[in-house]
Amino acid sequence: MNVTNLNPDTDIGASAWLVEMDEHKILLDAGMHPKWEGRRGLPIYGKAGTTDVDAIAISHCHHDHVGSLPVACRQFPKAHVLMTELSYFLVERVLHNSVNVMTRQRDELGIREYPLYSHDEVDDIAPVFQGFKYNREIEWAAFNKSRAGNNSSPTLEFFDAGHTLGSAGILIRGKKEKLFYTGDVCFHDQTILKKARFENVKADVLIMETTRGNRETPKGFTREKELERLVAAIREAQREKKGSVLIPSFALGRTQEILATLALLMREEQLKRQPIYIGGLGRVFTEIYDLESHRTNRNHTDLQLHEALELRVLEKGQAESMKLSGGKIFVITAGMMSENTAAHDLAVRMAGDERQSIFFVGYADVDTPAGRLKAAKRGETFVFSPGAGRITRNCNVEDFDLTAHANREELLEFVGQVSPRAVVLGHGDEISRNWFEENIRERWPKIKIFQPQPAKMISA
Repeated sequence: MNVTNLNPDTDIGASAWLVEMDEHKILLDAGMHPKWEGRRGLPIYGKAGTTDVDAIAISHCHHDHVGSLPVACRQFPKAHVLMTELSYFLVERVLHNSVNVMTRQRDELGIREYPLYSHDEVDDIAPVFQGFKYNREIEWAAFNKSRAGNNSSPTLEFFDAGHTLGSAGILIRGKKEKLFYTGDVCFHDQTILKKARFENVKADVLIMETTRGNRETPKGFTREKELERLVAAIREAQREKKGSVLIPSFALGRTQEILATLALLMREEQLKRQPIYIGGLGRVFTEIYDLESHRTNRNHTDLQLHEALELRVLEKGQAESMKLSGGKIFVITAGMMSENTAAHDLAVRMAGDERQSIFFVGYADVDTPAGRLKAAKRGETFVFSPGAGRITRNCNVEDFDLTAHANREELLEFVGQVSPRAVVLGHGDEISRNWFEENIRERWPKIKIFQPQPAKMISA
């Protein structure tokens, strides 16, 4: 079994793993780097070799896992694209939005390579997408019978990863060996989604995310306590400061989890009923969460967000002009506060005003506007973004650990459950990967551990 890391970066970047098993090839994920622009942010598809890739399997529809799918389909034209049925309802919307974003960046930032694919190309490849239920075994290399030889094929099975709608771990079964790819996984219940269902997974090789390997879980930490802190902070912002609250969040997953939290708090009269301002893409994905609730392993199965909340989509330019008094709540894309987004524009307006509050509820890379704002001390002047320049932080900034990723202790226990002969570490920075390598080696010294560099193939 050969595994090649096609991520162009050594940290979290464009997720893409090429797996060769029983003379067949499958690509696990086809992401785009969340910080790198242009072709530099693509996986290193040229290192996949000249032979055909039989299939592309998508773990979930976040941009760093699916954003370059049309490019991968162009590179591997005979590959069928496999994903969960819930991802199937999301993927085209995600890719069309990526075209819109790249087109805007071309015009506003002068990135001439953009867009890397077009709306027409997304429409053209959509017929090769296939959605499957969780825990169904699929022959992924049998589409081309001439290559399958005796018509035997490795199989694939999706396991609910609990990370976001449609997210999956992927089990590849060959004639003699098995490989499991975690994708992004969450081993604790969120407000809507229940935890991953990876029970009884066994494999010879484990490809594992390491996102939170650099973060120790504090003693006594619970998600319930974090939610209590968030409620108290919103109340203080509204009652004491008389300002507004901005919660920057990813459009898919984090937005719906926060909206569900707010809906339940309002139902329980812990927060007053009021409109919630969201972005257009967040509204689209919220509708899909509601429409597909019957297919989802979730809490609060009767909770329909569009009915429980008065959601108002911010119009273009509204974030730059609307009044910020009166305790408004904004749950706005994008989580990293990228330029030319409502979250970025609101943050620029709110940062210098001590009455305003900005609450982070997920990951924010240190090299993004959101990361720089989180790191700034009250009264500090810093460069927020190239467009906004230097701003001074006087507003209230707080961070709440409501992650949709597994804690490192949970992932370490999962290694023991899978009992692989080899672990391949990815999707994390060097500190995170090294923590896992050190602790796996200490507990299970016979397990081989790999940290493959970009474009490097390992025989696991």
